Amino acid sequence: MSLWELFASQPTLYLGSALLLGLLVGSFLNVLVHRLPLMMERRWQAEAREALALPTQPADARFDLFLPPSHCPHCHTPIRAHENIPLLSYALLRGRCSSCRTRINPRYPLVELAAAGLGLFAAWHFGVSASAAAFMLLSWGLLALSLIDIDHQLLPDALVLPLLWLGLIANAFELFVPLDQALWGAVAGYLILWSVYWAFRLVTGKEGMGHGDFKLLAMLGAWGGWQILPFILLSSSLLGAIVGLVLLRASGKQASTPIPFGPYLALAGWIALLWGGQITTSYLHFAGS
Repeated sequence: MSLWELFASQPTLYLGSALLLGLLVGSFLNVLVHRLPLMMERRWQAEAREALALPTQPADARFDLFLPPSHCPHCHTPIRAHENIPLLSYALLRGRCSSCRTRINPRYPLVELAAAGLGLFAAWHFGVSASAAAFMLLSWGLLALSLIDIDHQLLPDALVLPLLWLGLIANAFELFVPLDQALWGAVAGYLILWSVYWAFRLVTGKEGMGHGDFKLLAMLGAWGGWQILPFILLSSSLLGAIVGLVLLRASGKQASTPIPFGPYLALAGWIALLWGGQITTSYLHFAGS
């Protein structure tokens, strides 16, 4: 019996495996979200020094997604394996470092819980299928991109572009939409926001959004086809305006303060891929009645 056949015959085992996998992925996403921007910053600094013909700095110790081992950011004590079990370790440690007792950021278990929920939902919604596996990867990628954009107002190509290609590959097998719709979704997604960016810049002389937003919408188009783009643009703009206004008023910042748009695009795209067609049809039916 193959693994797919086992999962098909044991739904509880399948859903439990998706949940467990999500917890493990969530633990990795915490590392990714923290370290990838730092890795990019180090690379940019090295490239800048080389371009400006500045003296090279002594090589730093290896810093990537695997080394150095995870440690407490306050006392730098390495985190032991039994202290790194998703959710369980946080609960047993009561949310504090075992050495210095500094409070652990509650975002870590929340990210693990979110990743587990996304994996479980994909498995339940799509059943035992390649679509479920693909949608899990997309969901986890969107979660990581949203967190990085919130922290740094950055949507790394290292995440966006592989997900764009993965969407096209998935739709080469028509897991979500036919390949031609996915291809034109990627093209239209990029060009729409690229055009808005340049129109805004020509009128105001300012940059209204980052280039990463173009690529993110192109990636979502590659997964769901060009048909979902109007829903994504409308719902993400509306959501971004409402939430952004609330956050600006709550923080007392000026209206000109930059707000990351990636999380709203990611959420709208995730919803559109699942229910965008039904929502649009229901709205048109309601508007025409």
